[in-house]
Amino acid sequence: MEKIPFRAESKRMLEMMINSIYTHREIFLRELISNASDAIDKLYYKALSDPTLTFDKDNYYIKIKSDKDTRTLTILDTGIGMTKEELENNLGVIAQSGSLAFKRENEAKDGFDIIGQFGVGFYSSFMVADVVTVISRAFGSESAYKWESSGVDGYTIEPTEKETVGTEIILKIKESTEDDNYDEYLDEYRLRAIVKKYSDFIRYPIKMDVTQHQPKEGAEGEYEEYKEEQTVNSMVPIWRKNKNELTDEDYENFYMEKHYGFDKPLKHLHISVDGAVSYNAILYIPERPPFDYYTKEYEKGLELYSSGVLIMSKSPDLLPDYFSFVKGMVDSEDLSLNISREMLQQDRQLQLIAKNIKSKITGLLERMMKDEREKYEQFYKEFGMQLKYGVYSDYGSNKDALQDLLLFYSSKEKKMVSLAEYVSRMPEEQKYIYYATGETYERIEKLPQTELVADKGYEILYFTEDVDEFAIKMLMNYKEKEFKSVSSGDLGIESEDNQEQSTEEKNENEALFDEMKKILGDKVKDVRISKRLKNHPVCLAADGELSIEMEKVLKAMPNSQNVKAEKVLEINIHHEVFQSLKAALASDQEKLRLYTNLLYNQALLIEGLPIGDPVDFTNDICKIMV
Repeated sequence: MEKIPFRAESKRMLEMMINSIYTHREIFLRELISNASDAIDKLYYKALSDPTLTFDKDNYYIKIKSDKDTRTLTILDTGIGMTKEELENNLGVIAQSGSLAFKRENEAKDGFDIIGQFGVGFYSSFMVADVVTVISRAFGSESAYKWESSGVDGYTIEPTEKETVGTEIILKIKESTEDDNYDEYLDEYRLRAIVKKYSDFIRYPIKMDVTQHQPKEGAEGEYEEYKEEQTVNSMVPIWRKNKNELTDEDYENFYMEKHYGFDKPLKHLHISVDGAVSYNAILYIPERPPFDYYTKEYEKGLELYSSGVLIMSKSPDLLPDYFSFVKGMVDSEDLSLNISREMLQQDRQLQLIAKNIKSKITGLLERMMKDEREKYEQFYKEFGMQLKYGVYSDYGSNKDALQDLLLFYSSKEKKMVSLAEYVSRMPEEQKYIYYATGETYERIEKLPQTELVADKGYEILYFTEDVDEFAIKMLMNYKEKEFKSVSSGDLGIESEDNQEQSTEEKNENEALFDEMKKILGDKVKDVRISKRLKNHPVCLAADGELSIEMEKVLKAMPNSQNVKAEKVLEINIHHEVFQSLKAALASDQEKLRLYTNLLYNQALLIEGLPIGDPVDFTNDICKIMV
């Protein structure tokens, strides 16, 4: 029989269709199942406009059969079928879609959506098959036709026999090679896995002969295999069910079935939106982050479906980075898909869905904080760092959306508190939101720098994570209250009388501090009287925007370029050690050098900073002891 060349086609174009458009070979099965579903949908559309035609959904299905001996994979449907002319037009002309034409004619009937729009999905078959045969009998016709092609050389069409209306596609699967395993597309378990992954929610049953085992008669402990036809897809997705019909257990089961995590979800959110863009979504906040969550290897994203067909396993554009912990799926019939249905056009529809999802997640977290505080704190323990990164990243563009979700440990409450809760308790005269940084709550509690603020009865927020201070610097203020480190130069607590007294004391001791500054050189920016110390002799403070804690974080990073905070050594002139300093200035310069270096190193240790020369430090201690 003479082969008919593909119209409007060349070898190069078909090779591009097969080898370039699709990134995963397994997609071919999704495409053929979607086309089969379209064919059944078309009968449904006809039933809507033809009162003589009844549509009993139970009589319509898709079936998948594999035969390892003949290396054939068959996908058949009980849909509308194709005439000889439709076989030529739909399969003989690349990228001409009968589904798209049908969809345009029947745009608004009962919400059914024709999935296939581009007419190239069928050709993905050639990624896995040497020969593709299509046997089809159209609805209302007694005749059937067989279309067959080996690829770029063209196709043949001839009359054939088919008892029932519908289409049967038979793929002669390629032989496996050293690099490519085509046998998997004949394996029952692999085929079922592909169906579950991409086509689980096709609205019609997808049937397969599934291997079962039963005890062998008369042979204890032995089993024999038999085949049983089963429906392998779920058909009705959970997100299209009424929320009132679903229980927490239903949502948890869906979470487990989709392998969103090995934990249980902490919270779920079921969204149904009808508007400029209609979509359904089920979102989950996990109990725990995956092991790779805070690594570069972690991929964020939600599963994305178009009319129940999986388009992307992880669509990153649906979630902002600071909500990358969210798992779940989105299904919409309004998406603009590209030709392979694997990637989205970056358009307004996707942006609208993403914006709405961001708002819904924010609202859920706010309600959790207000109504389920214990559960929110459990969430925050695992994912709070990500919210803080969200405040800090993108030049603070998301800080307003995230600031009310932040929690920090409180010196007064001895528990996690929000910024709103802190501000609500501030005394009228308190000017700033005070914070202290350190490795643990216990170490911060003992910091000399906290003494004055604590004695005033002011609450202090404890920052123990590297990102904390960077996030707060990006916020700058909250409800018009500026953030202030207990280590900053001016705490805003001094009265005018105290300031005058400090000026006098500074003048009296200027010679001592100048000499100490000379001894320490460029290790410190200045040596001065401390306004914050009561019981401790010495501490370090920072001038400028870069704090000592930020210096430690930045120095631990690659290419840190040796950044340094502008350190100030503060001396408590009311501590008895100060009298020793004054005496040494008057009588013993070597002793003053010894005392100055010891106090500086002591201040470094309190801050958790490394001592420049540990040997010198120990020698200085020995000199004091002798």
